[in-house]
Amino acid sequence: MKRSAFISGAAMLAGGVLAPGISALATTPEAAVIQPRYLKAGDTIAITSPAGYISLDEIRPAVALLRQWGFNVRVGDTVGKRDCSFGGTDAERAMDLQILLDDPHVHAILCARGGYGITRILDRINFDRLRLKPKWIIGFSDITALHLHISGDEPVASIHSKMCNSFPEQWEKTDPIVQETILSIRDAITGRHMTYSAMPHSRNRVGVGEGILVGGNLAVIQNCMGTASEIRTQNRILFLEEVGEYPYSLDRMLTNLMRSGKLDQLRGLVVGGFNRIKADDPGEEFGRSLEDMVMEKVAGFGYPVCFNFPVGHQKNNYALKCGFVHRLVVAEDVVRLEEKPA
Repeated sequence: MKRSAFISGAAMLAGGVLAPGISALATTPEAAVIQPRYLKAGDTIAITSPAGYISLDEIRPAVALLRQWGFNVRVGDTVGKRDCSFGGTDAERAMDLQILLDDPHVHAILCARGGYGITRILDRINFDRLRLKPKWIIGFSDITALHLHISGDEPVASIHSKMCNSFPEQWEKTDPIVQETILSIRDAITGRHMTYSAMPHSRNRVGVGEGILVGGNLAVIQNCMGTASEIRTQNRILFLEEVGEYPYSLDRMLTNLMRSGKLDQLRGLVVGGFNRIKADDPGEEFGRSLEDMVMEKVAGFGYPVCFNFPVGHQKNNYALKCGFVHRLVVAEDVVRLEEKPA
């Protein structure tokens, strides 16, 4: 699918800059969402590794492309540091993230990779300055926990997208869909109006819903239950993705969402990539497809549901603006998720 047909490139708002504060795009009875200002040429994007280890060489393609887009790049202290599988010790990762959150000269923070580790440091971080002077937090997978954490009592909008470890070394030889998804990060942080489409699916449930967009990795969402990072789903559109799990494990996590009431008052459910699902042990076959599991959990509700949306651990993982009001249209012949204009 051509990029022009996938992501709408409307004119940037007010020259690409929106003053930080309360967003007119995303309000709920609970709280208004704090929106970082959109980036412009000359702004600084910092790169940090709050979860897994990554080397300096591995982020070079991302650094080069960000600079080509006109941004300054600051590499955090955790890139290249290692503590077993982590990008430095818990103390080092927490300090690096805190410094970048507090620095007024940093306008966005791009997480270098996921893996595991962000939940080990979240409770060490003070997010007061982020709410006073908001900036974009960018990433997905394990970084889902960070998105959820800053969407609490005083929610801050953020961007669920690919990270440095997905930027290609040879741009001109890269699969066009990978190029499109990387460019969608630039579109999101510079204020372009975002519209996404997906192919119809036989198990979709048609309907229209509007609400703040929240979500991310299913396992991380489940693991944050009962903590200060627990997801809030009332009157929201929820998107989910996962990778490398057994079918019964997926069902257990979805059941947890159902039993905890997180599926009760949604405005829509967007099911992204559920990839590399592990084979059942012989004689222990679970016997249900992902679609079976999902539709069983939402059978008592009437909101729209769509499958195979382009988000997750896959090539077509587009940047989504968490915290913005979106409109989800699921019809027999079209699926569209669109950022609501002001």
